[in-house]
Amino acid sequence: MNHLNGVVHRTPLTTSETINKLTGKEVYLKQENQQKTGAFKVRGATYKISKLTKDEARRGVIAASAGNHAQGVALAATKRGIDAKIFMPEHTPRAKVQATEGYGAKVILTGESFQEAYQAALEEQIQARSPFLHPFDDGDVIAGQGTIALEMLSQQPNLDTLIVPIGGGGLISGMAVAAKSLKPSIRIIGVQATGASAMYNRFYQKGAPSLQHVSTIADGIAVKQPGELTSQHIRHFVDEIMTVSDEEIASAMIYLLERHKSLVEASGAAALAPLLSHRLSGRSKRCGIVISGGNMDVSKIPMIQQLAQTPIQKRILA
Repeated sequence: MNHLNGVVHRTPLTTSETINKLTGKEVYLKQENQQKTGAFKVRGATYKISKLTKDEARRGVIAASAGNHAQGVALAATKRGIDAKIFMPEHTPRAKVQATEGYGAKVILTGESFQEAYQAALEEQIQARSPFLHPFDDGDVIAGQGTIALEMLSQQPNLDTLIVPIGGGGLISGMAVAAKSLKPSIRIIGVQATGASAMYNRFYQKGAPSLQHVSTIADGIAVKQPGELTSQHIRHFVDEIMTVSDEEIASAMIYLLERHKSLVEASGAAALAPLLSHRLSGRSKRCGIVISGGNMDVSKIPMIQQLAQTPIQKRILA
């Protein structure tokens, strides 16, 4: 935790009587949307950069990101006084690109999705011989993300379940290892978008373990190929993985905006979606939900509102 001091916030863990009544559970929201850079990713990036040697730091860092990891790397690198070059998909929301540049990084837009940006970053890394900061499949990055679980259990020790969004798996890997080291009985549940369910497929050994295409409003967790290290952690420490539709994610986003006064991006709302849809078993009574980010393109709110207006979701928002 000391490696994160001065860069990373200890974010609030909040609860809402309205959400508690709707779900029939005690629900605690870990608001990483209020984190520096607007998302949890700065934790792993800061920890990783703090571990670089002086020689490694002198060469600068290279990363690939769908958005939030980019901002975390940019801020952490700037704080240490080193250069950062970050490859992002061509369709990354402009707000995320501008924020990354604003934190001091050079951004290169390439490819349809994270996977193409990642390949381009690897090619650059070979030529530049700079350290590569993987957004999820790296032990130091995973350890940095795990600090969220440590904070949550210090803020509310009685939590019996943690519900965490999954893209490549770095967040849930770090949290699962950290949480179960402190409280072995705690349940760890992952949530993926139905249109980007590679880790779900791997976990249950059905469907393709790597995807050719992903389709979801949750761009922060739209990963075609999960990490190998994260897959191992998830297999050993995660109890269950669920998938949620874009309509369910949109409804969670609108619910958080209207009732909790929180602007949350799609991937940040994904972990709340199965609770609002009453799809979680009764054995989970005190649930910690990771609201992983708030870097939303506000121009998309009308589209999100429309998605949320299915008959089932209208009942949630009523």
